[in-house]
Amino acid sequence: MELELARLRALAAAVDQGTFDAAAAALHVTPSAISQRIRALEKDAGRVLLIRSRPVVPTAAGESLLRLARQIDVLAADAALALDGPAASLPIAVNADSLSTWVLPTLAPLAAEIAFEFHRGDQSRTLEQLRAGTVVAAISSDDEPVQGCTVSRLGAMRYLPVAAASYCARWFPNGADAATLAHAPVLEFDEHDDLQRQVLERIAPGAAPPRHRVPGSVDFAAAARLGFGWGMVPEPQLTADLVPILADAAIDVPLYWHAWTLGTPALERTAAALLTAAAQSLR
Repeated sequence: MELELARLRALAAAVDQGTFDAAAAALHVTPSAISQRIRALEKDAGRVLLIRSRPVVPTAAGESLLRLARQIDVLAADAALALDGPAASLPIAVNADSLSTWVLPTLAPLAAEIAFEFHRGDQSRTLEQLRAGTVVAAISSDDEPVQGCTVSRLGAMRYLPVAAASYCARWFPNGADAATLAHAPVLEFDEHDDLQRQVLERIAPGAAPPRHRVPGSVDFAAAARLGFGWGMVPEPQLTADLVPILADAAIDVPLYWHAWTLGTPALERTAAALLTAAAQSLR
C-alpha cells in the first residue's frame, strides 16, 4: 500500500481540528480537498479511517495511520532543523503538576530549536494520547510499555495533604480525623484525580465531603492557600502557608517517560533533558 504524505496530513488535521472545514483552514486547502484526500486514503487502506461525527473520531485503523502521520511530522521536523529551517512541533503529553513544576524549566533551553506542543492530562491517562497517535511521547504513571515505544522510569512525585492555617483552625481545631474529614471540604483536580479519595478511604472510609473541582495545577495549590479545602499538593509546590493536616499520609506517584522509537535528535535531546532533570527534581 502506497501512502501519500498529503493524505496522511489531511487525516491528522481532521482529527486535530475536529472537522473537515477546520482541517481545510489549517492546511490552507478547501474542505473538498480534505474530503477527497481522506476518501482516497480510505480506499488505499481498504477500510474506514474516520467516524464522521463532530468532532471526527479515528477508527482503530485510523489511529494506526494517525501514528504514522505523527512520526513523519517528527522526522520532518528534525530534517528541517538540520537544514536550519523552521521546526515542526514535538507533541508531548504531560501531567499538569509536572508541567508546572519541573518540565517547563527543563525544556526551556531547547525551546529555541524545538517547537514543543504540550498536551495536558492526568498522569494515569496520558498514555491514551500516545496510543491514539496524538503525541509522540508522554509522561505517565503507568509503566506498561506501549507497542513501538520505549519506557524509562523518571522517579516519583510526592504529594502531601495540606491546607491553609485558617482552614485548619475552622475545620480541624483538634486535628484532622475520621469525623472531621467526613465533613471538611476537599479539593479535586478533575474526575480522574483519586489522590484525595485514597486518603479519605484510609482515614474515613465512605466519607463524602463537599468537593471543589479546580482543574489547574497552580490554581489547585492557590485554592488550598485561600482556604477552599484541603488537597494533595505536590512537594515542589509546598510553601510555608500550607499546613500538613495528617502525618504519614504522603503518596508517591511514580512517573515514566514513554516515547516512540524514532531515534530523532529532537526526541532524544528532549528525553535526555527530562531524565537528567527528573533525577534531581523527583524522588
